[in-house]
Order: sequence, then structure tokens, then C-alpha cells
Amino acid sequence: MPVLKPTDFAARIVWLGLVRDREAALAAEPVAQVVAGFAGPEGDAHAGVTRASCSRVTAQYPKGTVIRNTRQFSILSAEELAEIAARMGVAELDPTLVGATMVVEGIPDFSHVPPGSRLQAAGGATLVVDIENRPCMLPARPIEGRHPGYGAKFKAAAAGRRGITAWVEREGTFALGEALRLHIPDQPVWAHLDSARSG
Repeated sequence: MPVLKPTDFAARIVWLGLVRDREAALAAEPVAQVVAGFAGPEGDAHAGVTRASCSRVTAQYPKGTVIRNTRQFSILSAEELAEIAARMGVAELDPTLVGATMVVEGIPDFSHVPPGSRLQAAGGATLVVDIENRPCMLPARPIEGRHPGYGAKFKAAAAGRRGITAWVEREGTFALGEALRLHIPDQPVWAHLDSARSG
């Protein structure tokens, strides 16, 4: 029995980028296509089969623990990026400034698609949605450089709109203008979710 359900929801890739050197700067370099291997986007500082654990998972691991890299891609929606810009009070927010790997359009409430969902290109390249990407202060510096006085506004404005992180399930190439079909887990929401969150 299939565990993933193809949906009629599809996203169109409207922007792609690579963070070449995360230590030097978070800003991404726009590209026309991204080659994705099992280790992630080729040429990107976030690639790798494993990564060092960060502050997001300190409840599970001491910081710096080597864990599986489920944060190979940072994907935002164009619609939510526009909402972030509006909440910050700027006309638009360039995806390069927030270290994005991909920006898509066409899936509503994109930051909250179910974990475990797949985004699949027509050629078969497939990404697994890990989880909502919680905003941090790292983009503040590049944003401040472009929009003086606005960098510190990003974290609050991006809450619930920062997109998702994802990892490569099937290798392939993602190109500008390409459509990604959304496949969701075919299971009900866990009945004890509210109880677990409040504990």
C-alpha cells in the first residue's frame, strides 16, 4: 500500500541559489540550475551527508554532534517571502540575503506542508521535506547591508514564513521554471499531538 499520496498541488521554481562559503557570508549566489546528489546541492556549503548539530536540536544532541544532514536545502515560497518583506517594511526581499537554495511559488501556506512530504520534479529528482525552517538572526547582517535599519526586523517578520528544510531522496537536477509536484504522507494527524506539544 502506498504511503505517499500525489496531490494536485505543484510549485514552480522561480529562483535557485548556492551558498558557496557559509563562513564568509550567508548570502547565496543565484544560479540557473542546481545539481542535487545524495549529499545535497553540489557546490553549496550546506551540502553533506552529515552535519554538526546546531542550536535547533540541543534537546536531542550536544551542540556539534555529528548527525544526518536533513538541512541540505533551504526552500522558501515567493508568496511568503513577499509577506516577510511587507512585515519588515521593505518593498521586496532578495532571496540571496537569506541564504536560500530555492524559491517556489504556487503552494499555499508552504512553510507548513507536512514533514515527510516530497517535492518531485518531472525528471524524478525528489526532495524530502524535513521540517519548518525557524528564522534566526544570521540573515540580519546581509539584509542590513542592503536595507540599512531593517536587518533586525527579519526574525520576527519571518516567523511561520521562513519556508522548510529538505534533503535529497533521489538525485537529479532542479532548473528555473520547473514544476515540483507535492506528495504528502497518507496518514492521519497524530491524535496526541496537542498533548505532546503542551508537555
